[in-house]
Amino acid sequence: MLGGLLTFLFIIVLLLVIFGRSIFFIVRQQEAIIIERLGKFHRITNPGWHMKIPFIDRKVTRVSMRTMKEGFNIDAKTSDNVTIVLEVSAQYHVDYNWGSAPEESGIYRSYYMLARPIEQMHDYLADALRSSIPNYTLDEVFEKKDNIANDVNATVSHTMASYGWTLVSTLITGIQLPASVEQSMNDINAAQRQQQAAQSLANAAKIKRVTEAQAEAEAMEKTGNGIAAQRIAIAKGIKESLDTIASSGVSEQEANELFLYTQWTEMMSDFAKKGNATTVVLPSDFNQSRNMFQQMLVAENATFGNTGNTE
Repeated sequence: MLGGLLTFLFIIVLLLVIFGRSIFFIVRQQEAIIIERLGKFHRITNPGWHMKIPFIDRKVTRVSMRTMKEGFNIDAKTSDNVTIVLEVSAQYHVDYNWGSAPEESGIYRSYYMLARPIEQMHDYLADALRSSIPNYTLDEVFEKKDNIANDVNATVSHTMASYGWTLVSTLITGIQLPASVEQSMNDINAAQRQQQAAQSLANAAKIKRVTEAQAEAEAMEKTGNGIAAQRIAIAKGIKESLDTIASSGVSEQEANELFLYTQWTEMMSDFAKKGNATTVVLPSDFNQSRNMFQQMLVAENATFGNTGNTE
């Protein structure tokens, strides 16, 4: 009796050793395993330790519940006939919704409803982008690439959801241009910057000229005020001198001659002090200098006399 029991236990242990891996299995965190029984869907196992019947139950696939990333390039043409290559990055995962029955869960649909889902998603995104990009110019694609990606993501995610996949986001991470177009854009940017620099320099020169003109106008105004004040002071001084001379008994004619002679001597003194003019030859005889002064008086009398006759 005891020997038969030991034999039975030995057989059980031997079978477990031989078929243990076919009976017991472990599902890791953030994963699920689909089990089929005799070729038909049986159940979905969650993370943990599980058992199955050898040769009857079969692990069909291991489904990752993590968010995954796929990158690819898509060529498209803009409305201004520029062919560009878009670098696209898509983030996606299996639909976490379990539904009212296992057949309605995202895990079930992701495996049984769509073959090669990543390639299908790639085709959907390429078709949506090639339909959207021709509505924009090249500059608009650069400016609105995030809006374009969001619109495409909304369109494709609705389609992929029916197959048990959730498209989290679609990003346009880069835009490749033909070498000739890229060089043209660089030339345009350089020309615009040069134009802005030239305009800034012109504005600075304009401000400088306006400021200098304003300063010159203010200086001339102040100079004119100074000259006017100087002439007023001279006129007052002459009037006071004439009044003083008149009170001393000198006639007006003699006073004018005296002023004229005084101005002439002052002029000659300034000319001698500054010495910044050509050489002036004067008579060495004082009588001749006196004759020059008399000639000046005659010229003055002639001038005032003609003016009086004209009046």
